Amino acid sequence: MKAIRIHSFGGSDVLNLEDVPAPQPKMGEVLIKVQAAGVNPVDYKMRSGKYKADRLHPPLTLGREVSGVVEGVGADVTEIEVGDNVYAFLASNSGGYAEYVVAQVNETATKPATLEHIRAAGVPLAAITAWQGLFDHGKLRAGERVLIHGAAGGVGHFAVQFAKNRGAYVIATASGEDADLLRKLGADEIINYHHERFEDRVREVDLVFDLVAGDTQQRSWRVLKDGGRIISTLQPPDRNEAVKRHALARSFMAEPSRDQLTEIARLIDAGKVSVVLDQTLPLAEARRAHDHLENDHIRGKVVLSVGG
Repeated sequence: MKAIRIHSFGGSDVLNLEDVPAPQPKMGEVLIKVQAAGVNPVDYKMRSGKYKADRLHPPLTLGREVSGVVEGVGADVTEIEVGDNVYAFLASNSGGYAEYVVAQVNETATKPATLEHIRAAGVPLAAITAWQGLFDHGKLRAGERVLIHGAAGGVGHFAVQFAKNRGAYVIATASGEDADLLRKLGADEIINYHHERFEDRVREVDLVFDLVAGDTQQRSWRVLKDGGRIISTLQPPDRNEAVKRHALARSFMAEPSRDQLTEIARLIDAGKVSVVLDQTLPLAEARRAHDHLENDHIRGKVVLSVGG
């Protein structure tokens, strides 16, 4: 099969299209014929050696989310059948930039029926990250005020929709060119970070969902109400600030969940959540996809087309 492999850590030039043996499903696994694979910031961080380099051992295939058709199942698998259309958030080292991939049952669910594979591939990792950040870690409830930094990106555009659907008041920071999109997705307020500082407009926020880190995260303490929450997908929030403000502050890494993938698919099929595609490229152009995601302004998801 064709797969994008790296043999060492480095820039996008270490990504190579190669012929490798197709994997076979073991106990608790399914074999997916990949139709499309999502591209995420964690992919280029892994490629460059900036993420879990001590646990990753090239050569390896990158890619943490896919959509495709089940071609085989392990002997003990009963929840998923050959021929099912599925999408998956891959937590294992079996990467999705390939024509075939194996996934654990808990990493896999029936894909949204209303989405073609290209859009479905942009959902699993990004949407579950948004879901777990807002609800599992952030404990967001109806009527609360949530500030989402990086709201137009892959994770952010799902977070805006999930928060709005939950009944929260959604404040989004983003580039001015993303304002119309974010209004359509349900944001109640949009702050153009190029022209104004969010702390000049926002007060008494219950939850800050931080997808930017750095100075943006540190300034967020000024708008958080006493006893509020700051949840980040990147750097751990300042513990001293958390103590002063009686706040919950944590960073996290998303974990696969079949149940959450199923619930997200239900929301998509009900028309309550949409998937924004920034760019779609063929598998062979994975280098271009990485360069675009790493260096350019992204709106929504970047996806690789794999299947015919």
